Amino acid sequence: MGSSAFRYYDLKTSPELIRTALEDFVPWSRYPAVETLYQLLERLNAPGNSLETNDCTFCAPGSSEAPEQGRLQCDGRIMVLYRELGSNLSPAKWGRMENELHRRLAPLDPEFEQGMIGTTLLPVDYLALSEQGLESLGQQLMISFWAWGNSEREVMENLQRVFGNLSQALG
Repeated sequence: MGSSAFRYYDLKTSPELIRTALEDFVPWSRYPAVETLYQLLERLNAPGNSLETNDCTFCAPGSSEAPEQGRLQCDGRIMVLYRELGSNLSPAKWGRMENELHRRLAPLDPEFEQGMIGTTLLPVDYLALSEQGLESLGQQLMISFWAWGNSEREVMENLQRVFGNLSQALG
């Protein structure tokens, strides 16, 4: 049986939960980076947006896997999909979305080396479409992020830059 601490919240219908239900981020909410993320998630899940999120994780600052970048690192992911589920079935649409995100990110902070954003298109079976007897195999975008530094404060300041750049690129 799963932990009740790890459950799904529909942030489209309950956006007020963004600041309390994302258990990985709550202990770090004293840092501006987390507020920037909350604002991004509120915007992505707002009515009228063509996108939404369905998962977001955060691994707090710990030993770096890339010590040349800094002694500490944090990382995580944001899962993004089109709100209109049928739009998620188009590989061409997802390819354009992923390319556009990288095109927008590239010029934003070119000297910044203590953070990184990566994307991966993942296969998804949209069960709500399947239940309607429709084609259901599509994709969603995993946006991965990393930030490094030599202190907790420095890592979180670099994460603020990562989230600021991502927020700007996602418009």
